[in-house]
Amino acid sequence: MTKKAPTYELHYWPSIQGRGEFVRLALEAAGAAYVDVARLASGDGGGEKNLVRFLKDDAHTVPPFAPPILKAGDLVIAQTANILLFLGPRLGLVPDDEASRLAANQHQLTIMDAVHEAHDVHHPISAGLYYEDQREPALAAARAFIDERVPKFLGYFERVVATNMSDAPENAPLRAVGSSLSYVDLSLFQLVSGLEYAFPKAVRRQHRRMPKLLELTRQVASEPGVARYLASERRVPFNEDGIFRKYPELDLEPTKQ
Repeated sequence: MTKKAPTYELHYWPSIQGRGEFVRLALEAAGAAYVDVARLASGDGGGEKNLVRFLKDDAHTVPPFAPPILKAGDLVIAQTANILLFLGPRLGLVPDDEASRLAANQHQLTIMDAVHEAHDVHHPISAGLYYEDQREPALAAARAFIDERVPKFLGYFERVVATNMSDAPENAPLRAVGSSLSYVDLSLFQLVSGLEYAFPKAVRRQHRRMPKLLELTRQVASEPGVARYLASERRVPFNEDGIFRKYPELDLEPTKQ
């Protein structure tokens, strides 16, 4: 008898993409059965109050610090990169060999570093303060992020894709790890999409330096599962409550070539 694939539970804030979006993209691309729990009606266990209640549940053997949280059977797994490390082999989104799995996790951790830095542009003093309470420090943080960090991160991932594809056939799909779609490819799509939303001037300046990375994101967006998801109501639009926020005053022209 064929073993039925599990239905995963994703626990994340219902009104933003945030870090949970990296997990959603993997589940959607693979066509996995999952429930985005906090988006259910409150009577069915959804909503932010129930999410906070789940987060603080003393029954967790390993207490999660913050969402996203994935429940897979009896397992409760937190931290985006850790969740994807778990899901990758189960969803066919990472190669089988150990070296490739370690590389995928390495790249994912670096992606999450970039996400963290992008978030800290608009919250440079404290995540507990409103953006309006730290506008001047945010402007200084935006200048440093746009001039120094955006080129460094995007340049690095361009090199990752180029290195991975160095021995691939000429017309092979662009990939960051191995030759098949991986969760790293999906996460790079989300990272570039978020930066394009929040800092379009900075990303445009990098276009000529990241042709492979841009093409990879276009190819990921056309993957059937991803395309269906992006066209659906399940994909919450970027907004100014999430990680990537469009504040015009922070969308600075880069000063360095």
